[in-house]
Amino acid sequence: MCLAASSGLVGSAAAAQTAASDIVAVNVVQGWASGNGHDVAAIHIRLAPGWKTYWRLPGDSGIPPVFDWSASSNVASVGISWPHPEVYEDDGVRTIGYKSEVYLPLDLVARNPASPMRLSGRAALGVCREICMPVEVAFSSDITPGAAPGPAAPAIRAALASVPRAGLAAATASCEVSPIRDGLRLTARIKVAPQGSPEFVFLEPDRDDLWISPAETHREGGTLTASAELVAPDAQPFALNRSALAFTVLGRDGSVAFRGCTPGPG
Repeated sequence: MCLAASSGLVGSAAAAQTAASDIVAVNVVQGWASGNGHDVAAIHIRLAPGWKTYWRLPGDSGIPPVFDWSASSNVASVGISWPHPEVYEDDGVRTIGYKSEVYLPLDLVARNPASPMRLSGRAALGVCREICMPVEVAFSSDITPGAAPGPAAPAIRAALASVPRAGLAAATASCEVSPIRDGLRLTARIKVAPQGSPEFVFLEPDRDDLWISPAETHREGGTLTASAELVAPDAQPFALNRSALAFTVLGRDGSVAFRGCTPGPG
């Protein structure tokens, strides 16, 4: 069930004449019962031709999606997965996201499995074509716990199949960390099978106040090396928790996600 959208606009006068509801629609669609009291559903985002929205890490410029579930009822928890995105290069600016449409799989737990879950809230998204706009979209849908697979189930399964594979079985890394004038330089040597060229590496420390440069990467056989600078608000070197550092390796054909790296050059 798609509801109307409201927007704050950035860019040109042309943007002010563009209604957000003409560009993007958001609703929550039924999936299937996954067992142990969990149900699978998805946020379905549909975009007008030529428009794109962003992955959870938007790149050099962009707005990461934020979902507010506070108006929901009979919902104990909501987990979200992020399918394989595309990487776009425009005048030297790299952004990561989705065109046309995307299903973001949800893992849901009902407070009372005998009653429907009402998934209600707002999605704050960035959308771009020639102009970029931040938009807010309201959504409200009922999801029935334990129901048979809905019509969107094949699309949700395809989205789940493209989510970065997780776990240390898929990849491991060693990290060298050295101080620079305003922070740290991290060089990670990642033991991971080729994911299809070009390959990108995204770093996520356990603190969200760091500026992180786009990682420079190169591959030699089964090792992908990624180097990036990390700068804290005080522009000083700092202690990095290697065990909490999350990595996503994103390639043309696949992707891998894992957490933690050991000290040293590897």
